[in-house]
Amino acid sequence: MDTFDVVVIGAGHAGCEAAFAAARLGARVGLCTLSTDTVAHMPCNPAIGGTAKGHLVREIDALGGLMGRAIDATGIQFKLLNRSRGPAVWSPRAQADKKIYGEWVRRELAAERNIEWLIGRAGRILTAGGRIAGLAMEDGEAIACRALVVTTGTFLNGLIHVGREQHPAGRAGEPPSRALAESLKTCGFEWGRLKTGTPPRLDRASIDFDRQVARGEFIVEHGDEPPVPFSFLTPRIDRSQIVCHLLHTNQRVRDLVCGNIHQSPLFNGQITGIGPRYCPSLEDKIVRFPDKERHQIFLEPEGIRAREIYVNGFSMSLPRDVQTELVHALPGLEDAVLLRPGYAVEYDFIQPTELGRTLETKRVAGLFLAGQINGTSGYEEAAAQGIVAGINAARRARGLDAFELRRDEAYIGILVDDLITKGCLEPYRMFTSRAEHRLLLRIDNADLRLTERGREIGLVDDERWEKFHRRRTRFEENLRTLDETLVGTTTGARVPASQLLRQPEIRLQTLISSQAVPMTIDPASAAVDVASVETAIKYAGYLRRQESEIERARRDERRRIPPDFPFERVPGLSREVIQRLSQIRPDTLGHALRIPGVTPAAVAVLAAFVGRFPINRSAELQ
Repeated sequence: MDTFDVVVIGAGHAGCEAAFAAARLGARVGLCTLSTDTVAHMPCNPAIGGTAKGHLVREIDALGGLMGRAIDATGIQFKLLNRSRGPAVWSPRAQADKKIYGEWVRRELAAERNIEWLIGRAGRILTAGGRIAGLAMEDGEAIACRALVVTTGTFLNGLIHVGREQHPAGRAGEPPSRALAESLKTCGFEWGRLKTGTPPRLDRASIDFDRQVARGEFIVEHGDEPPVPFSFLTPRIDRSQIVCHLLHTNQRVRDLVCGNIHQSPLFNGQITGIGPRYCPSLEDKIVRFPDKERHQIFLEPEGIRAREIYVNGFSMSLPRDVQTELVHALPGLEDAVLLRPGYAVEYDFIQPTELGRTLETKRVAGLFLAGQINGTSGYEEAAAQGIVAGINAARRARGLDAFELRRDEAYIGILVDDLITKGCLEPYRMFTSRAEHRLLLRIDNADLRLTERGREIGLVDDERWEKFHRRRTRFEENLRTLDETLVGTTTGARVPASQLLRQPEIRLQTLISSQAVPMTIDPASAAVDVASVETAIKYAGYLRRQESEIERARRDERRRIPPDFPFERVPGLSREVIQRLSQIRPDTLGHALRIPGVTPAAVAVLAAFVGRFPINRSAELQ
């Protein structure tokens, strides 16, 4: 029997990050997938980033992960979203050439000497004494491992719907994972069922884009010039970008949906899984927003030479013939040819309250879960979980302490904390509004927050560390320069440049361009260098306030709750609170305070008892 330190099931975005991180940390990794042709596949929108999702990608990159470099190398249109708003919500997004993206990630994984491909279908997990012992493949082969990371996406008992048509599949053209799902269920995890979907794909050659732009049916959407990279290692992106096209639905589309709503699996009872609230299907949008006259639709190429056009905003599961009518009802797409219809997919997931903050399950030691199996949606959320699970699986295999990220230091920390504390009633999606301290958690300072953490555990290599060290030195020197350099004001007075910069209308780039302040800026990192320094100065008061709030909250986070603490024996706690605490098993008082239904008064009572007993003496509570 072959033995690995870590086995990763699934080579989607979560699995790729998990395998890469574990391998870079010295673990021998087996990466199990049906085919290397679908590594880092993008079955839905071929894009990376977006609001808050771009933060996750920057953080993955700052820790030493793959996704930021992958999209920089293969992106075909880049945009920085929310430029008109404050720096806390700036978010990069890029269209990817989906085929080239997958090929790039596959090459990076193949170059890692500690990764070995395991081609085949995972069958069941093997346990011994309440911990992971290995994985049995469906063909009967058994593989031993010290830690197992499951990243099955939508494959667990996956079922695809197109109108009344149904067929078992994890995604179009690929079989579901049934044996593995049943194996996991024997562990006693709390399960649920979710739904996601994808729009029809159109034949690029059947659409006359120039003519429809000239007629005013389509609006051309350009990328940013110059493009803003995702990775802190990417100096610039020089290649040309593609254009996308914007159009809108009309009354004909609305009438077709309303006239065929009885044929939608979402509304006729055929689908039981809960869909994503923030990325609704076309049927959802028409029904939920009856007063909205039209909805945006984007036509996005799936690659430079790809035949397929992705119809963003047009996800649906209506019958094939109705989908054809709906496409032809859109202005400018009267003659468009459908290459394949949209569909909905239902799949099983495990409630993430079954996990600790390392993403290791509480019921089976050494078993880690990441991605849509935890109830999330999106490539970025999956990848963020993947890097956390991969790091901790490798550390578990080597007997090292856990790696955890707090809510106040990363969006990744918020993602994990939300999942393990609140669970999922619908597919979870990251938003900037989920961050209490989002001014501290910006895209420009992700490296200042996290690269040192990545270096401490061994994931950040020498090249990245040296570049980061120079970048941090520039940042600190520039802050001192702004404090020490005097500049003239409109009144003739001379004040420190940092004081002048606090005025809203004064921009740092203006001071640099006029040579009023001798700043040290690396041309290859100019956007990041300027943004970090300017934000640190302009928002200094707000940042100090948030740091003070964080320090107060950390006091609660430092007060640990023993894993076996008997909540039911604490007088003064209601039955509901005891039930929630016993289900989630919070590891700190701060964690307990974030559990829905647990009041501050209940946590105050709990604190009085937790404080009396050392962690290893919880059984002494009388």
